[in-house]
Amino acid sequence: VQPNAYGYDNSCTTDALATFGPQARGIATVPVDVTDAELKHLHTAGIRGARLYMLPYGYFTWDDVRTIAARVASLNWHVQVQLDGRYLPQVEKLLLDLPTNVVIDHNGKFMEPVAPSDSTFLALLRLLDTGRVWIKLSAPYETSKTGAPRYEDVSALARALAKHNPDRCLWASNWPHPGQKTPPESAAMLDLLLDWAPDEAVRQKILVDNPALLYGF
Repeated sequence: VQPNAYGYDNSCTTDALATFGPQARGIATVPVDVTDAELKHLHTAGIRGARLYMLPYGYFTWDDVRTIAARVASLNWHVQVQLDGRYLPQVEKLLLDLPTNVVIDHNGKFMEPVAPSDSTFLALLRLLDTGRVWIKLSAPYETSKTGAPRYEDVSALARALAKHNPDRCLWASNWPHPGQKTPPESAAMLDLLLDWAPDEAVRQKILVDNPALLYGF
């Protein structure tokens, strides 16, 4: 996944895809005026989605989200949105009106973790139930107030997501854990999935079947 630090220069990400080979997939960051030729180049390189960082100091407006989704829809890409989940009810209709599938980052990234019964979290569950929205179970350390090793406040949300709609859950390590003074071990992040999704069949969906469908493996 293209990090913010590289802006619209996706060459590091596409170099990584080339190193991994044809079994790899990536997510790029593209401007609203990206050319058709550049989109074709990125698609050939293995890119299958456009990342839109909607937190402070990001590049995009919500009008940009609409524009970019329209640009990438013909490639069967999705848009990957990172936002504060507490604002999901305000953009719920906008997300559903997009012509693409949508991936929401980091368990919804509720900057102040909420209870699974909170109205803003219920909006996320409604989005998953449409079949067009996916959630990444990842990076609990980015918003947790209870902290390592179990990140219980965010883990409660991850467990609720995996239970409610395992067919729309993905997992990500968030390696190399940008912005963390003491980065967690990626293996420890994977181990948390044993708690979030204790059923082996559910983990098969999250780790294998769902990404194969979404990313076009």
